[in-house]
Amino acid sequence: MALTHARELEVINVRPLGQALAGTPTQSLLKRPGLQLMRLVLARGQHVAEHQVAGAIIVQVLEGSLTLSTPGATLAMATGELAVLPGGEPHALDATTDASVLVTLLGTP
Repeated sequence: MALTHARELEVINVRPLGQALAGTPTQSLLKRPGLQLMRLVLARGQHVAEHQVAGAIIVQVLEGSLTLSTPGATLAMATGELAVLPGGEPHALDATTDASVLVTLLGTP
């Protein structure tokens, strides 16, 4: 089945998932030329291996906590915090609790 993305002027729910967090998959919410939004759902202890993307990235913790690691920094992040990474910056994530994260990719094809 094709993945359904939001359309312009459509409300996208990014509220905390609460009790539903454990049963909610990661999903792409919106994809347009130059912009992609994803809700990344991580279980406590889950690791996202180091990777990089061409465009800038905004990582916003919607609930829970995680560690964002780059070659030059290790950031402990919690609910309500965000960080901006420049395009091409290698990074990895480690969930220190169950977490829901809004990831905004800029400059995506």
